[in-house]
Amino acid sequence: MQLANSTFLNGEKEETAPLSYAKAVSRAAPAVVNIYSTDHAQPRRYSRNVANTTRLGSGVIMDPNGYILTNYHVVQNADLVSVWLQTGQRYDAVLIGFDIYTDLAVLKVDAVNLPVIPQRNDLESLSGDVVLAIGNPLNLGQTVTQGIISATGRNGLSSTSYLQFLQMDAAINEGNSGGALVNTNGELVGINSRKFTQRNSQLNVQGIFFAVPYKLANRVMQKIIENGRVTRGWLGVNTEQLPSHTKGFTITAISPNSPAQRAGLQVGDLVYQFDDVEITGVEQALDIVAETRPGKSIMVSLYRNKQTLQLPVQIGELRNIGN
Repeated sequence: MQLANSTFLNGEKEETAPLSYAKAVSRAAPAVVNIYSTDHAQPRRYSRNVANTTRLGSGVIMDPNGYILTNYHVVQNADLVSVWLQTGQRYDAVLIGFDIYTDLAVLKVDAVNLPVIPQRNDLESLSGDVVLAIGNPLNLGQTVTQGIISATGRNGLSSTSYLQFLQMDAAINEGNSGGALVNTNGELVGINSRKFTQRNSQLNVQGIFFAVPYKLANRVMQKIIENGRVTRGWLGVNTEQLPSHTKGFTITAISPNSPAQRAGLQVGDLVYQFDDVEITGVEQALDIVAETRPGKSIMVSLYRNKQTLQLPVQIGELRNIGN
């Protein structure tokens, strides 16, 4: 990023370069691709014509050997997926796998030495950070919008709510989905996902958009590449957050035939520890469960009727609908 400033030379004011994000865009933009997904609908009765529907989206090249991240809804049920680089090169893409809970999908194209988005594993986004959304809105061609991060989400695998995402006000329109959200150094901050929607269509909501955080998106991608899908641990309980000064959570409901039920957990139990990890809140606890390998046992420490109990629970698998 270049900062605007002024200097004086021989008593005269000399202007320097204005504020610009051109360097960030030049680093990131070549790795943001246009994605066209085509569905071949069945022909109507008495007609030989096949009605094709093409959807528009964006994607991000994460690896020089052709792995591309995008949103699952961009390629869902597509019969043909085409990827276009900014150089004009076109590739047919294969869907490696997807994850409905984060709305992410991994594509693979048969190519090498592709431009890769700058990435930094230790990157942490903060509210107030300036971000740039790069994509192909409304098929206008590659476009950059600018905003700030309004709120940050968690990086775990457990939640399916908006809490998991980065909230920002850089505009996301049709075609932007699956594109890159980058910082002012051009480093990947997240995968652009969606705009805020709610049931009351009468309200004109503006400036609320979401992206999947980079760390979560990268973790999901690696799991899909390794296994073809994302596996999440499942305990099978509903929970209630305890007051901030009290550690742990209370079980409010238990799913039938769940790991929790089989282990003997009960409604009203106050859970305060998994193995040797002290539970500080519901979100942390759900993340621990989600990232525990299905089939592995964890020791659940809890209070019940003023007694301390420790029960081993064999974690199950949360099924990913559609996989």
